[in-house]
Amino acid sequence: MFDLTELEAARDLVHAAMSPTPQIAWPLLAERAGCKVWVKHENHSPIGAFKVRGGLTWMDWRMRQDPPPAGIVSATRGNHGQSLAFAARRVGVPLVICVPEGNSVEKNAAMRAFGAELVEAGRDFEAARQKAQEIATERGLEMVPSFHPQLVRGVATYALELFRGAGELDAVYCPIGLGSGLCGIIRTRDLLGLKTEVIGVVAEGAPAYALSYGAGEVVPTESSNTLADGMATRIPDPDAFAMIRDGVARIVTVSDTEIVAAMQAYYSDTHNLAEGAGAAALAALLQEGEQQAGRKVGVILSGGNIDRSLYLKLMAA
Repeated sequence: MFDLTELEAARDLVHAAMSPTPQIAWPLLAERAGCKVWVKHENHSPIGAFKVRGGLTWMDWRMRQDPPPAGIVSATRGNHGQSLAFAARRVGVPLVICVPEGNSVEKNAAMRAFGAELVEAGRDFEAARQKAQEIATERGLEMVPSFHPQLVRGVATYALELFRGAGELDAVYCPIGLGSGLCGIIRTRDLLGLKTEVIGVVAEGAPAYALSYGAGEVVPTESSNTLADGMATRIPDPDAFAMIRDGVARIVTVSDTEIVAAMQAYYSDTHNLAEGAGAAALAALLQEGEQQAGRKVGVILSGGNIDRSLYLKLMAA
């Protein structure tokens, strides 16, 4: 992976493009959870999600290689695509992004606004990823994976901000999509020599990483049905899984009902908007409230990109 010097260099690179996001200890969330809760607000980034950090570091690293890419392509449910579009526009590299049919209307619009050519294909992320690989071959574009050491180095900068801003935490909860955010926390904790428990969170309808953790090997699933599209993973990345398997205390599974309750809690207690994946960490903490009582706990609000119509429906539930 990367050492602390390389992580701090990534932090400087990221901060040249965006301000650090805040970590805030909210008193109403503390009352609700029964412990001191520090929220890392990645919903306050320029794309409304933590992924922007990885896009910036991957693009900077790739542009330093010879030859630099003439164009890139990737697959996403939204935040990874916005991250690459944000970074690609800064260096003038053309970008194609593949998303599943029926993807978030507002995430699609944001990716186009950042300059991406958008292609809708297939029923889920895996189908979109296959389409992206086809386009890479047909057009001679470079395929950007959703998990890569440079992506992890970038997103790990939010963990560096959190640990240095909030101090050592007893535990941190983080949602799992393909794993870059969680791996970034694990690596940063280890580099700083902290004893913080790191806890991964998956959706009940997309349990691939939890099943894999229980089995000790990658276990794909046939479907990924959850309102938390950022966690809708069917096939775990082997490299991410190896790091997660060795670095987490456990993986917690939350239902969509618990995720919605956490989204509502974020709005009621902090007036922050959270997408499904962004609220999953808080949902897991609330599920495990008794065992975290009186402790100092971090939760990653990984993003706030959710279509208005869906958000209003869920807030009224």
